[in-house]
Amino acid sequence: MELNKIDDIKSEIEEHSNSLEEKARGQLNEIIEKLPDFKKDLIEEAFQYKRIPKEYLLSSILFAFSNAAGLAFEFNALGYSNYGNLYFALIGSRGDMKSPAMELATAPLNKIDTEKYNEYKEDVKDAGPENPYARKQILIQDATIEAANRAHYQNPYSIGIYVDELYHLIEKMGNPSSKDGPAWRTFLLQGNTNKHIDIIRKTTESFRLSKSYPVLLGSIQTEFIPKIFSGGNLESGLVDRMFFTTKLTENDTLLRNNISSDCLQNYSDNLLKLMRFRNGIEGPNYDGESLNIHCTKEAEDALFNYCQNLINIQKKAPFMEKEYISKLQINIHKVVLLLHLIKKSETDNYRKKVDAQTVEEAILICDFYFTNYKIIISQLNGKKQDKVSTESIIKVGMKNNATQVAIANVLGVDKAIICRQMKKIKLAMQPATRNQA
Repeated sequence: MELNKIDDIKSEIEEHSNSLEEKARGQLNEIIEKLPDFKKDLIEEAFQYKRIPKEYLLSSILFAFSNAAGLAFEFNALGYSNYGNLYFALIGSRGDMKSPAMELATAPLNKIDTEKYNEYKEDVKDAGPENPYARKQILIQDATIEAANRAHYQNPYSIGIYVDELYHLIEKMGNPSSKDGPAWRTFLLQGNTNKHIDIIRKTTESFRLSKSYPVLLGSIQTEFIPKIFSGGNLESGLVDRMFFTTKLTENDTLLRNNISSDCLQNYSDNLLKLMRFRNGIEGPNYDGESLNIHCTKEAEDALFNYCQNLINIQKKAPFMEKEYISKLQINIHKVVLLLHLIKKSETDNYRKKVDAQTVEEAILICDFYFTNYKIIISQLNGKKQDKVSTESIIKVGMKNNATQVAIANVLGVDKAIICRQMKKIKLAMQPATRNQA
């Protein structure tokens, strides 16, 4: 690669000299510096006074705004239409302050849910067991897949899946004997691109949503990383749709101070502004429509160039990164929309076109999560893989035409082992002969 600018040379040196964690911290600091004050102040004060890692709170805030936006906002660029729903997983050890980050960012939404639940209880108090009232809510925590689908039907613009510990949900997804698990994975896979939901039951109410909008936030301990990649989660593409957040910042200084009330109020006000605007679009006069948001010419050029660069990088990327890069070509649209809404929440001018600066900042965010994904892969490589996880990685490698040497390097095993495993997989994939049948 030809380097013509000092910045290019500096970036190239940093790319090769810094560890992935150092690179991610640098990206994180750059992202926070460019955020609107109400969001930046909350991250900084929560880190200083509550010792909440900045990266965890950043992801949790993005989840909160993603949930608040819902299907009310549609982003149109490069011939595609996208919405702002994203999936976040906070990775760390016990005591890493993952839950406080999630709780702080979603507190205004949780307050709304409490108020709506109290209204719901009043509505159904005298209605009996077959009550006709729909429960309005933004977040769900502990639900079967049937209950989650119904909750989404009753709240068609978005449903936020808020799981303090993702391990149990992920474990169910990888368990073929689990009724809920594979259905949850399908729900998230299809919901990522806002596919329809059509539920038909003989004994309960049938319903249909023309578009879905699930949002996910949860935490998982570092030692369970192999579980994320096993049981079909890697092959299905669920892993590639996740924005992982690893532990990057730490504050060991205990202070008596609290986050200022002004800081908390400013954050809540801006998040609820978006909710109120969304509620107006969601109202009966709008007939379920979305507000279409477009780019300036300069913004679309920046988005086009980034997506083309992703395609170029994808050709040379290790096979464990190829499909993640492919999904980034969709997620960049989602992040651009989300960042636009966050920035415009201070003025309520959501209808304004997305500018080039917003696209550049969204690119920083996507690059940050891509670096976090690489950290996860490096941690995965450092752990002994179980049989299912090894087979999953080999299958993805075969799908991407990776060499046996490349797969062996990823798993940290001898090439001969990969060769034998690949033969077994190919044999298992062959259709049964008549004699076998």
